[in-house]
Amino acid sequence: MRLVQIAALCAFIAAPAAAQTAPCGGSFPAFIEGLKVEAAARGVDRKTADAFFRTAAQDQKVLGADRAQGFFRKTFTEFSRSLISQNRANAAAANAKKHARIFDRAEAEFGVSRGILLSFWAFETDFGAFQGDYNTLNALVTLAHDCRRPGLFRPQVLAALELYRRGAFDPVTTTGAWAGEIGMVQMLPLDILERGVDGDGDGKVTLKTSVADAVLSGARMLQHFGWKKGEPWVQEVSVPADMDWSRSGTDKTLAVSDWAAMGVRARSGALPSGGMQASLILPEGRKGPAFLAYDNFKVLFEWNQSFTYVLTAAYFGTRIEGASVFTPGTPDPQLSVGEMKAMQTKLAARGHDVGKVDGILGAMTRVAVQKEQARLGLPADAWPTRALLDRL
Repeated sequence: MRLVQIAALCAFIAAPAAAQTAPCGGSFPAFIEGLKVEAAARGVDRKTADAFFRTAAQDQKVLGADRAQGFFRKTFTEFSRSLISQNRANAAAANAKKHARIFDRAEAEFGVSRGILLSFWAFETDFGAFQGDYNTLNALVTLAHDCRRPGLFRPQVLAALELYRRGAFDPVTTTGAWAGEIGMVQMLPLDILERGVDGDGDGKVTLKTSVADAVLSGARMLQHFGWKKGEPWVQEVSVPADMDWSRSGTDKTLAVSDWAAMGVRARSGALPSGGMQASLILPEGRKGPAFLAYDNFKVLFEWNQSFTYVLTAAYFGTRIEGASVFTPGTPDPQLSVGEMKAMQTKLAARGHDVGKVDGILGAMTRVAVQKEQARLGLPADAWPTRALLDRL
C-alpha cells in the first residue's frame, strides 16, 4: 500500500496568509487570477496554473443543485424505503463476497466495518455505476466563487491543482458530483490528497475505477475522523412507553447501562457491555422507530451532513451485517410544509433559534420543538405534531 506524499502535501497546503486575501464573488476572471496568485504562493509555476485553469468556467447547474439540496422533507421511513431496495441489498451482498479481501484489509488496517463501507458505496454511486457527470473543476470553482461557502471549496480547487501537478487530475475530463466529489465513494480533492490510499499497488490513487483504492481510501478517511475499531455505530432498540422522552436526541448521551436501566432493549442481539455512551434517536418521534447511536455514528456526519441520510446509511450498514428490518411503528403524521413553517414561526416568536423558516425539520427545529413540548407537558420526543402546533 502506498499513501499520498504527506510531506509534500503539508508544504502545499501551508499557504502564506497574504495569498488568502482574494475574495469570493465579483468578476469571475479576476477570481481565477486570484487563485493563480495563491497557487504561485504555494510554489505552483505560472505555466502549470494557466494550463490547469484554461478551461475553468462557472456552471449554473451546480448552483441550482446547491440551492435545491435543502428541500428535503421525506421522513426516515420514507427515505430509507426509497434507498434500500432488494436489488441494492443483493448487490451489497455480492460485492461483499467479490471484494472480501479488500474489506478484510479495511477492517484490519483501518478498523472500519465492511457494512458501513458497503452502505456508503451503495448510496453514493450504486457501487460505482453512477459517479456524476459534472465537470469537477467547474463545480469547484463555481462553488468557491459563490460566497455561500467559499471557505470549504477554495481549498478544494487548490487541492485539485496539486493532484493535476501529480498527474492525477485532468481539468477537462475529470467528472463527479455537483459538489466536486470524485469516485466510487465520492471524496473531495483535499481528502484524496490527505487520505487517499493506493490499494491496488499501481502507484496511483484512482477512486473512479479501482475498488481497492476507493474502499481503502474511504476507510482511512473514517479512521481519520475518529472511527473506533470494533464498536457499533447504530442499533435498533425498543423503548418503554412511559420513559422520559426528553432524554432523547443526538445532543444528549447516557451510558448504555443507564439506557438499559430505563428499559431500552436491543431488538436483536444484545446491547454492548461496558461504559459505552449512546444517544437515543427517535427520527419520527416516540411512536416511530428507535435507535441507539454510538460514537461511530457521529463520525458519519463527516461524510454527509443530512441526519436522515446518515441514519439511513448507518441502518443499511447494520442490515448488510445481518440486522433485521426496522420496525416503523405508527408515528404521528408529518406536518405539511405550510404547517412546519407555521411551527417554526411560532417557535421563533418564543425566542427559539430555528435558523431559516423553511419548512424543514432540521436539528435546531427539533431542539426547539422538544423544549416547547417539555414546557407544555407534552411527550418531549422532538417530533412536531399538529397537537403541538395547536397548543402553540
